[in-house]
Amino acid sequence: MNLLRPLLLASNSPRRKELLAGLGLTFDVFVKEVEEDYPAELKGSEVATYLAAHKADQYYDDLSDQILITADTIVCLADDVLNKPADYDEAFRMLTSLSGKSHEVITGVCILTRDHKEVFFDTTKVYFKELSEQEIDYYITNYKPFDKAGAYGIQEWIGKIGIERIEGSYFNVVGLPVQKLYSHLVDLKYLTVD
Repeated sequence: MNLLRPLLLASNSPRRKELLAGLGLTFDVFVKEVEEDYPAELKGSEVATYLAAHKADQYYDDLSDQILITADTIVCLADDVLNKPADYDEAFRMLTSLSGKSHEVITGVCILTRDHKEVFFDTTKVYFKELSEQEIDYYITNYKPFDKAGAYGIQEWIGKIGIERIEGSYFNVVGLPVQKLYSHLVDLKYLTVD
């Protein structure tokens, strides 16, 4: 793998760092505090791509020859966007609402350089079994999923016992659609495979 410019990941997520490293890429992490508000009229993928692009815009002046990657993952149940839960009660409500239903996990990604901006998204459909109150309580108490959209991580206990199937990319649900990201980096000629 040969990156033609230095790569920056604008995320503190250990999952995103692991997924990007799994592509065989060397990168630095560069993080700023960015507000994650979005216009109320946006729905689904519009929210995810807006947030990814909005985050990237905050870094533009810091770039010289680097490639910056930002991402934002949201969970959508019908038209409701489930963000990161504020506390136990909100996490419990979210997981109760997801129980026995399917929902969409959408990750928006922005690739930004000084001379180009590319924004895309990936969607995965996730099917949860009926979760008992005891299972939900056990998961929240032991795993504290307050940094995760929709109050769960597919790679954690709840994903192993609760998710019946998915349609689409597993890695997208973890937080970064690495297959699509790889393809975009190659198509943009930022990455070659030697």
